[in-house]
Amino acid sequence: MLFRSSLLLALTLTIGQKAVYPSRGIAEVVEIEKKEIGGKVQEFYVLRLSTSDLKILVHIDKAEQVGLRPVAGKADAEEVLQILREKVVQFERHTWNRRYRAFMDKIKSGSLFEVAEVFRDLHRLKKTKSLSFGERRMLDTARGLVIQELSVARAANRESVEADLERALNEGQA
Repeated sequence: MLFRSSLLLALTLTIGQKAVYPSRGIAEVVEIEKKEIGGKVQEFYVLRLSTSDLKILVHIDKAEQVGLRPVAGKADAEEVLQILREKVVQFERHTWNRRYRAFMDKIKSGSLFEVAEVFRDLHRLKKTKSLSFGERRMLDTARGLVIQELSVARAANRESVEADLERALNEGQA
């Protein structure tokens, strides 16, 4: 079993920095906004998702609690490829809806490694049986989140990352 490094740091983001918002992907800090709430001035990160113009406000003191984290580094990107290459993967013998909930919890965690596991597991499961509609959508979501973050982490284009992921998945099945 691979050791999964932790990305937990004292989270301090600056304007222009990219971060990962759980289950949504890469976002850029576009502003640090101050708002008066209940007579107290509070600070919020204003995030703009890279896949849309959706803006998200995250209270600075709650950023870690909601799962906001820095983008993975190159070493973490290599660890993700190792996860995809893992040959022995245990599938839980649950119904599709129980599996779906377990996978959704991993995606919502915001952990790149857990999202990569969901991607790997659903990709392999798809080879042995047909996935439910929800599982197919989740596979697409996990795939998109992994590609998005690895593209930024490795400063590579999407096509290059997709090819590396496919190669790693194929090595894991060999």
